[in-house]
Amino acid sequence: MEYTHRQRLQVISGIILCILLAAIDQTVVIPAVPAMAAGLHGFSHLSWVVTAYLLTSTATTPLYGRLSDQFGRRQTLIPSIALFVLASCVCATAETLPWLIAGRALQGVGGGGLMAIAQAAIADVVSPRERGKYQAYMAGTWGVASTAGPVVGGWVTDHLSWQWIFWFNVPLGLAALVLSQIGLRQLRTVARGGRIDYEGAALLTCAVTAFLIGLSWGGRNYPWLSAPVIGIFAAGFALIAALWRWEARAAVPLLPMRLFGSASFVRLVGIGFLTALAMFSAIFLLPLFFQLVYRANAAQSGWDIMPFMIASTIGAYAAGQVARRTGRTRKLLIGGLVVGTAGFVLLGLLPRATPLGLVVFNCFVMGLGIGFVLPSNLVAVQNAATRHDVGAATATLLLLRAMGGAFGATIAGAVLLLRLGRQIDAPGAAAERAMAANPALPAAFHAAFLITAGFALLGLVAAIRVEDTPLRETVATDGTDTDEADAEPAAIGH
Repeated sequence: MEYTHRQRLQVISGIILCILLAAIDQTVVIPAVPAMAAGLHGFSHLSWVVTAYLLTSTATTPLYGRLSDQFGRRQTLIPSIALFVLASCVCATAETLPWLIAGRALQGVGGGGLMAIAQAAIADVVSPRERGKYQAYMAGTWGVASTAGPVVGGWVTDHLSWQWIFWFNVPLGLAALVLSQIGLRQLRTVARGGRIDYEGAALLTCAVTAFLIGLSWGGRNYPWLSAPVIGIFAAGFALIAALWRWEARAAVPLLPMRLFGSASFVRLVGIGFLTALAMFSAIFLLPLFFQLVYRANAAQSGWDIMPFMIASTIGAYAAGQVARRTGRTRKLLIGGLVVGTAGFVLLGLLPRATPLGLVVFNCFVMGLGIGFVLPSNLVAVQNAATRHDVGAATATLLLLRAMGGAFGATIAGAVLLLRLGRQIDAPGAAAERAMAANPALPAAFHAAFLITAGFALLGLVAAIRVEDTPLRETVATDGTDTDEADAEPAAIGH
């Protein structure tokens, strides 16, 4: 069936609000994290407000793609939006930090379907040749929402309360329900079959959760060499081994093990994981840094991080244009990681008296570097894969990127907790005052930035070893393109 331009725009109008919700909900909570932690007496586990959403949305994104293939886009998207709205209410009414974290995890389960099904719906109505023209609507919405998220979240926190960040999702979600119901009604439901790898998703989620809990516990709840910490890490490795065995024999694996037989592919997805780790570490750390070290309020910290977000979008666009003209990505990967690593090193070494404007400018340049890497990395992975494996390779990269984001926020939070000590266990606003007055506060952030620089440096080493392979000039014609659309992430937008 061939769709007219008007019908395509009707489908896009039905899903555009879903993309906005998926994009903005990853960044809107960041400036509000200190207020949430102070109000709920939970500074020691504040990174989980971000990590819980990333973890569950990552695990469910590929599942939604398969489910929508079997039962239809509209039939799968409606429950996803409804769950997202319900979870937003759970978050808004949270009275304890575990309650809020549980709500964020549930919100991620719903949010995992928003972007995945939206991208799949675009693939249903637009041919690959014309898709770039319509993807501008999607990319523009994502860029505006993710960039505006910190500013909106900070303003709402200062002028209303952090709970309203989640209450605003309710009318937006209900509007998305109505628009998607109307816009996607014309799509045909074509059952494509195929087994869904629920077991692989469960093993992956449990393994990553075990490692993240170990990072949160170590040096804080228990000594690093204590039985609980060693035990939870051992469980994580055991689950990874079980995942590897299961995926090797699964009919439709979540992570096709055959792809990892290529050293080039392993380096490229490793770069994706490490770059996403660095990016989300920055997204988590920078608003806290501006609020606690430079005494900015939530709204101002949102404005302060906005240049970093804008720069990553500009860098992504510029990298796409350069790759199109040169036909290669290796220098883009190396250059972007050099700039990103240097930016984190500078943040780790700049004295406390450094003018705020200079710090923000450094963040802007650092964002350009990270923005250069993300799309170049995606194109390089797709180029390295065989035509038959393009969809699977894309899905694997985006899954590992999202996992990298979850690790980035958790590691950054763990470093801060280790360096700040027991003062953050004070109740409510007393914890925030104790942290702001702590002379070790700048050093704690410096350590977190330098450790993040170390991960970015690992990515740079991998990029140097990547082959400088020319990009293919023809597209796949075996149907892999639709799989790529189904694999779009809920966590990383470029």
